[in-house]
Amino acid sequence: MEIASTLITVVSSQPFLVASTVTALSLLFARFAVRSVRFPNLKTPQSDGRDSAASPKKVCNCICSCNSGLVAPDSATTGAPYVNGGTAQMVEKASSVAVADRLSGASMMEQLVPEITTHALSYLDYPSLCRLSMTNSLMRKAANDDNAWKVLYHKDFTLEQDSVTPANGWKAYYAATRSIVRNNAEFFNIIKERSVAAMSHFWLNADYVKCVHPSGELFSGYNAVIQSWQLAFNWEHGVNFQVRDVRARVLTDMAWVTMKTIVDIDAGPFNVTNVFELHNGRWYMVHHHSSMEVDAQIVHA
Repeated sequence: MEIASTLITVVSSQPFLVASTVTALSLLFARFAVRSVRFPNLKTPQSDGRDSAASPKKVCNCICSCNSGLVAPDSATTGAPYVNGGTAQMVEKASSVAVADRLSGASMMEQLVPEITTHALSYLDYPSLCRLSMTNSLMRKAANDDNAWKVLYHKDFTLEQDSVTPANGWKAYYAATRSIVRNNAEFFNIIKERSVAAMSHFWLNADYVKCVHPSGELFSGYNAVIQSWQLAFNWEHGVNFQVRDVRARVLTDMAWVTMKTIVDIDAGPFNVTNVFELHNGRWYMVHHHSSMEVDAQIVHA
């Protein structure tokens, strides 16, 4: 009975064994078939190291691309990956552009004509151009271009100094001019506030400083100049005036600013000249001259 049951078990399990064996063999043959299609000229390694060393090596006909893919033998001349449809041309074009950009290090900003770059940057103001220079190296190179700062200077200040060649470049010249213009505006704020203490701190404490008020009286020396402003603040009431046509010229340690001030429309404008000197990194006023503008018709008469 035991022998009979064993035979029955073996016979009943034969279909499962046969099916498993056939499946394993099919998978094995499929693997070798796929490998032979992808690498037709590659041979399996020899079991004997001496035979494999003695046998000559054959070169694979496939061409491997740098994108870890395979290139069809007929596309070896173009280097385009073996893909379907028009995708090969798109990939080839994108790859060539990317390689060209990497080799040349070009960017969109660098490929622009310098005149176009300068024109584009001219729409930025001083703070925006400074912030742009802090983004990355390419933007810093574009934002520090001397022509861009020259255009910005002419836009914000004056065209009169087009022939000027600043020793430290237009960016440094723009910063120095901006500092002088702001210093000049502070002078008129002190007059509006009628602060003798602020005016004393604004002038350079030197014997050669001079001040000419609209009355035409000249005051020479630091003490005399400050006393003249104290008298002016005590006598005059609050004055509302406008400052126009501000023009500044900056040298290494000296600068002057010319402008027109309008206190009363009926009285006409005043021509004002302020001269500054640079001491210990700060601009001090050393000369102020204010006089009423004379009508050209009166002078001619």
